This record gives sequence, C-alpha cells and structure tokens, in this order.
Amino acid sequence: MKLGIVLAMEDKIRERILDIKAMGFDNIQLSFWTPAYYTDQWLQVLKDVLEETGIVLTHFWAGFDPPVAWNFYDGPISVGLVPEAYRDRRITQVLEGAKFAKALDVQYVATHLGFLPEDPNDPLYTGTIVAVDLIAKRLAKDGQVLLFETGQETPTTLLRMFEDLRRRGSENVGVNFDPANFLHYGKANPVDAVSILAPYIRGVHAKDALYPTDGFSLGKEVDIGKGLVNFPMFIAKLKEIGYQGYVTIERELECDPPMMENPVARIIQDARDFLLPLLC
Repeated sequence: MKLGIVLAMEDKIRERILDIKAMGFDNIQLSFWTPAYYTDQWLQVLKDVLEETGIVLTHFWAGFDPPVAWNFYDGPISVGLVPEAYRDRRITQVLEGAKFAKALDVQYVATHLGFLPEDPNDPLYTGTIVAVDLIAKRLAKDGQVLLFETGQETPTTLLRMFEDLRRRGSENVGVNFDPANFLHYGKANPVDAVSILAPYIRGVHAKDALYPTDGFSLGKEVDIGKGLVNFPMFIAKLKEIGYQGYVTIERELECDPPMMENPVARIIQDARDFLLPLLC
C-alpha cells in the first residue's frame, strides 16, 4: 500500500501540489467540491503541475452544487444522489466530473451517494439505483469505475446496492472506503465494515473521528490516531483481504499557502509518521 493525501481543488491548487511534493508525497486524490472548475484552463493547470512534479492523481472526487448539509436533519434531503429534488442535476454534474477525470487519465471517479435508505422497497432506494446504474454504464464506456465514499449508509445497505447493480449489468462500482465516516454517522465499526465491503474496496481514506454525541450533529473529526478508528487493526484487515491500493490521508481543514509553514503541515506529517509503519 502507498500513502497519499487528499487535496481539494481551489485557485491555489498548483501551490498545494508543490507543497505536497515538498512534503514527500507522490500521489493524491483530488476533490472537486464545485463543478465550476471543470474548464480547459484548470485542466491545463493540473496537467502541467502533475507533469512537473510527477505526482500521481489516483482518484477524482466529483462534487455537486449546493445545497449540501452535513448533519442528520438536513443531510438526508440535500446530500448526494438520493434526494430526488436534486438527482437529475447531480447525475449531470458527476458525469461532467467523470469527463474531466478522463482528460486527466483517472480511472476512479468518486462521489457521495447520500443517505441511502436501508429498506430496498423505499422509492428513494429504487430511484437512486436507477441513477447510479445510468452513471456507471456511462463511465464503463470510458473504462472508468464509479466509487462512493462510505459512511452515510450501513455497509450492508451499500453491499445490497452493489448486488442490485450487478444484476442490472453494472459491475464497475465500488467504494472509496472512509473509516472515519462510519464513525461520523454512527453506522458501523470500520474494521468490521472492511469484511462486508471487501470485494468493492477500490480506495481507502485515512481519517479519524468519534461517534456522534447527539441526534443532530455528526461525530467529530480528530487527528489520525486520536479517534476511534483502530488503525493497527484496520490496516491489518486491509492486508488480510488483499488490498494493495492507495491509502490517502484526508484532513478536512483549510489553510493558506505555503502549507509547509502552516500548522496543518504538522498534522499531516504526524499522520504520515503514524501510518507508514503500519503499511509496511
């Protein structure tokens, strides 16, 4: 397994990638929180800096326009492909992201599915399956794989969706496994979730968190190694199932360049020092 880092697309993305190179990383996942960056200008910026640094872009996260709320009340009606009110527009936006990713030679396109209902008879479940099937089949034509970031649904619900999609002929689907998200949303023990989703794990985030303490707010994100993700057991379980892909540090923090002079750099370096011995 190789260790990388998640970066969010922004106007200072060139500086961010140069900072990551200086910190010793050679691979990234790139998150596009807004489709506004899907332009020829930004495509060229990314191509140039990736060629300059030799950084490998492993996964492309395709986001969507607001509204998006990260809590238990507004989240189910605003996040991802599940909410019917925004589904058609977001299908289009994920497909736009996939096209941009293809231009960067990225195979794995990830996004948030949303709060997928556990009941497979729920109309929101069946409608979401149709939407995901459509996106997956479009991506298959370009040799791409559609991934979903875990956490807003139970691992069993996600497994059921993949099985339903396979029956429809869509097999290019999987997860960008985020152990902290299972804790954020109170959905599962991440180590156990690895066993359930093992055949579909195509990417892994390294992030740490606590369980929720009330019924409105998600559990708190904390520094890697200081939360409830048992990373020694988690990494050992990944090795046990034969996962040999990328493990990508994600810290959802903002900072101004240069990153090397920012406290975030120390957080990232501490995470790297904590994780590297486990990956060996």
